[in-house]
Order: sequence, then structure tokens, then C-alpha cells
Amino acid sequence: MSLDPIEADLGERLPSNVIDGDESNIVNIHPSDTWATWRMKLANQMKWVPKEDAALVSCIVELYNIGTYNRDTRFKTGYLNELERMLEKVLPHATLKAKPNLETRIRTLKRDWTIIYDMLNRKDNSGFG
Repeated sequence: MSLDPIEADLGERLPSNVIDGDESNIVNIHPSDTWATWRMKLANQMKWVPKEDAALVSCIVELYNIGTYNRDTRFKTGYLNELERMLEKVLPHATLKAKPNLETRIRTLKRDWTIIYDMLNRKDNSGFG
């Protein structure tokens, strides 16, 4: 007897979910990093446009100004998700995700701009500034 009233009404017209004896069952499932690797590779290939960079930096500054930034521990846990929500409002069709898009871009910006930051703050600048 069927518990689903729609299924009972349809009766024999529904396909059977019973596996025939000739079909093999899935016995083992092995974990794989294939999807994560593909997604990270795709994120690294993404080309950011200046409008997206400007929006990202603006949102990071806004997080800092509203107190989401904590000087002792840097950004608090979940800041990438908050940045994703903020950017969705500013750039609704960009579909930027916290991981891997924002995480990768922030890492790249840190790498590219650290030397300028250090020079302006007189850290190992050999007399520059």
C-alpha cells in the first residue's frame, strides 16, 4: 500500500525504483578532491575588473569602519561571507563567492600591495619615504 496519495492516484504509470538483479549496486564511495581542485583552478583563472576590485576594497574598508575588524585578531570569523553579501548588493550580477573568489583575490591584493604598505609605513624601506 502506497503512503503517498499522488503516487496512489498515478498507480502503475510511475517507474519502479526496484533495482533489477542484473544491475550492480554501488558498494564503495571514495572521497575525491576533483571538484575542489577544479573550482580553485577556475577561481585562480578569473580576471577581476577594476570595478570589482574597487567594490571589494570599499566593502573591506566599510567592514573596518563598522567595527567588524578587530585589530588583535584581524578580521573576525565569517568576514568573507559578510563581504560576499555586501558585494552582492553592489555588484548583483558578479556572482562572487566567499571561497574561492574573494579569498583568492584578497590574498593576491595582499601580495601585490604589501611592499607599498611597508614602504609607506617605513618598514624595511632602506630610507624610502
